[in-house]
Amino acid sequence: MHVSYSAHSWAPLWACLIPSLMAPPIASAQTRSDHVILISIDGLRPEFYLDPAWPAPMIQQMAREGAHADRVRGVFPSLTYPSHTTVVTGALPARHGVYYNQPFDPEGQTGRWDWNESAIKIPTLWDAVRKKDGQTAAVMWPVTVGAPIDWVVPEVWSDEQGRIAPMREGTRPAGLWAELEREATGRLTAQTYLFSWISRDDKTSAVAAYLLEKYQPDLLAVHLTATDHFQHLDGRNSDRGRRSVSSADHAISNLVEAAERADILDRTTFIVTGDHGFVDVHTVLAPNIWLVEAGLQEAKDDRGDWRATFHSAGGAAFLYLKNSDDTEALNQARLAIDRVPARLGKLFRVVERSEMDWIGADPSAQFALAASLGVRFTASADGAVARPGNQAATHGFFPSDFPEIYTGFIAWGAGIESGTVVHTMGLEDIAPIIDGLLDLSFEAPDGLAPLRILTRRGR
Repeated sequence: MHVSYSAHSWAPLWACLIPSLMAPPIASAQTRSDHVILISIDGLRPEFYLDPAWPAPMIQQMAREGAHADRVRGVFPSLTYPSHTTVVTGALPARHGVYYNQPFDPEGQTGRWDWNESAIKIPTLWDAVRKKDGQTAAVMWPVTVGAPIDWVVPEVWSDEQGRIAPMREGTRPAGLWAELEREATGRLTAQTYLFSWISRDDKTSAVAAYLLEKYQPDLLAVHLTATDHFQHLDGRNSDRGRRSVSSADHAISNLVEAAERADILDRTTFIVTGDHGFVDVHTVLAPNIWLVEAGLQEAKDDRGDWRATFHSAGGAAFLYLKNSDDTEALNQARLAIDRVPARLGKLFRVVERSEMDWIGADPSAQFALAASLGVRFTASADGAVARPGNQAATHGFFPSDFPEIYTGFIAWGAGIESGTVVHTMGLEDIAPIIDGLLDLSFEAPDGLAPLRILTRRGR
């Protein structure tokens, strides 16, 4: 069966108008699965499982035997942290509160990312599992430092402490890091567990497989990162990129085997998704230079004395005012953009506040710029406005402007209707699927489970 589907903020209206076409209410559904393994392949593109030329036999088998989407629309900007938070809340960024990887800081960017779970403003899936007296685990899932998760190894780092110490300090419960090094991975160091190694995903899957086999949580969330790293470095198609896809696929196979060893595979559901696709980059654009020319900020790293500035996010840039009531600065910023020469104007489009509200973007930004295919933004306020890129590929673009930026979705195992194909869905629609599998009575404010993806009752 093939289903065309795309949920937005008007989904409740659809439910009123055409109730016969919507999935049955999931709050009263009988539990279809005892364990859900939620796996994010950072930078997942649908062709990884739709095209057999990619070295990914495990997820290609899952797509054939389970349910999958032709494409999944992300959030704006299509970045890792807001995307992963949408997956576990069923909400768009404007509602859940994680707008970027690095939050905008009026005093100047510090390099800090939104690592702490306290940044999330609404309930998450792990809150719902805990409310039902279930257990949860997470390995390298973004925005989980301090989260109410039973077994957690968070994604976090710092310039002062490096990559390993902050993760070790954030791991809960006490003693879990030592247990993992003893029983699953061996000693983890900055050399052996670094973002720049494809083998990092092997270590992540070893941790997740150990937690799954020993503790058998109701919900396990896992974040695999190598595919993102090597697409940034080498572009959409490269030898290292293909190896990273193969590594992610092998990591997922390890988790399937862990479920087999634990004798829970027939009661387990695997959800494989991503956060964004990738776009090869040929040009970098620095819109803050136009604001410097308009006298709205200084050409300094910390913006100097500023009234308006663009916060860059890969393929997007968001305009902030120092004083939100400064309509004169807003009008001057708009005029600066209107006066951009046509040869540069073709490199982006303006995303007005109404469109930002529709896609659930940062409510504090006045408007945004969405880059054209092959262009990304920088926060730099000096030098050339347009310059060569220092990354082969990136993301952050408006999530439906071109097909390269879509991500993917697969569901396989207990409770999944085999053969279901969803044409288009959103990241916010994943939480309702997990709710239906675990019977959590979870409120996903912006999401809606696609039609017939869960097995029908009475079979």
